[in-house]
Amino acid sequence: ATARDTVNRFCAESDHYVRAGCCARPWERYQFLRGTMNAMMDIMQPQPNVTDLLGRIHEFYLKELEFWVSTDVDGIMFMDDWGAQSQLLIPPAVWREMFKPMYRDYCDLAHASGKAAFMHSDGHIIEIFEELIEVGVDALNSQLFCMDMADLARRAKGRITFWGEIDRQHVLPSPDAEEGRRAVRKVAEHLYDPKGGLIAQFEFGAAAEPATALAIFEEWARIDAEARDVARV
Repeated sequence: ATARDTVNRFCAESDHYVRAGCCARPWERYQFLRGTMNAMMDIMQPQPNVTDLLGRIHEFYLKELEFWVSTDVDGIMFMDDWGAQSQLLIPPAVWREMFKPMYRDYCDLAHASGKAAFMHSDGHIIEIFEELIEVGVDALNSQLFCMDMADLARRAKGRITFWGEIDRQHVLPSPDAEEGRRAVRKVAEHLYDPKGGLIAQFEFGAAAEPATALAIFEEWARIDAEARDVARV
């Protein structure tokens, strides 16, 4: 069987939403090849060899995504970590010129085949949030707790799906399960809508406390059930 047949058979046998196991990441791939410090210097004053290498990386990922959108998966994914703790890693103008068109290509490819476009980006990325909506990102996984959540809601609620998350720097490692519940209530206050637009996701890494993780899921279930009960009345 071909790879496409294998993927389609998996999709046919599942009643779950299936997101492709691909992960286009042009900026991070460039860093893997050049090293982060060299990569940062390269893109501030890009020479032809820099844009050529980035173009080759982008073309590779387009070919990979072309395969996935030809299958029966429901969505594709791409990622690049663009934020530090309190700001973007590079000037927004540089990001806009060099990388925004790539993400538009990925989204256009997905949407042309009826697939959703999922993206992950860590750090403080509020400066590019609206532009990611503009290029067609359907669901964005970001570090909500690095940003002003009220401002984020004003900019983006109802325009994109917030794909998680809960603070993995401080909340998830905490042994205090109530801290996890408070974090959920904060996200719900600003971003939750019973009609949709939010996925109750978080990264359950090695440092996460299992009891806190369980409390987070329980709190989301409680909030969602109560909101739906109110909506039915």
